[in-house]
Amino acid sequence: MAVRSWLFIPGDSEKKLSKAVGTGADVVILDLEDSVAHENKAQARQLTREWLSAHRQVVTEGKKLGRWVRINALDSRMWRDDLVAVLPGAPDGIMLPKSAGPEAVQQLAAELYELEQRSGVAAGATKILPLVSETAAAAIAIPAYANASLPRLAGLTWGAEDLSAAIGASRKRDKAGAWTDTFRFVRSQTLLTAHAKGVMAIDTLHADFADAKGLKKAAEEARADGFAGMLAIHPAQVEVINKAFTPSEEELAEARAIVEAFGANPGSGALQIDRRMIDRPHLKLAKRILGIED
Repeated sequence: MAVRSWLFIPGDSEKKLSKAVGTGADVVILDLEDSVAHENKAQARQLTREWLSAHRQVVTEGKKLGRWVRINALDSRMWRDDLVAVLPGAPDGIMLPKSAGPEAVQQLAAELYELEQRSGVAAGATKILPLVSETAAAAIAIPAYANASLPRLAGLTWGAEDLSAAIGASRKRDKAGAWTDTFRFVRSQTLLTAHAKGVMAIDTLHADFADAKGLKKAAEEARADGFAGMLAIHPAQVEVINKAFTPSEEELAEARAIVEAFGANPGSGALQIDRRMIDRPHLKLAKRILGIED
């Protein structure tokens, strides 16, 4: 099932948490990290646990709402306290910020196994989504995820803000609005490594939440490039992202025609449809659009 929009919600905001279900997001990420001031961390853990416990089976638009938590980084003294607080609420997954590489995911996974048992959560049920680009060392380690043993890995995502600070970059985009070479490289590495691993590739957020036109362009390009979904920082971004990552009726009709053509000619490597040639890669993409497993 498509998981298009991943919406951050500050874990210390009762008002924003109360509106989370109605945002239309496929996944809500209750944030204990950057959006929560240090003095509010304890309150955020409590509110997040209470929200998770009260919203274990939320179905919106015919699909279960994803319930994730972004904990504090492993180099902080707070991440274990975060996990102890929220695991009893059985989140679907944990977003790991500032992931230094596959070893960081493995470290988090080991902690989860112990806490799942203590919290009455099925072993291995809690998935992990690392943010893989927030330091220079982490960014150049992205390909290592492809061959590492990471059974909990749900996907890979990246961010530009922390990386720009880490390398002293005064810009992330050029005058035309495109990512500069460094950030485009990181984005491509994230996308290719996720596909090589067979997990979701989630594109980074569009920071200007008031820029609906720019968001639409970014989301449409993300889907066209092969990303499965996109991060969001404001509820107003959700509808735009969901629409961009939802196949149009024309796309669905064409995909069905391709699948049906190859179904009627199973031994063919290439066929003609509407005066154009299609081959097996077209079939693979058509199945992906229709959500058909090979």
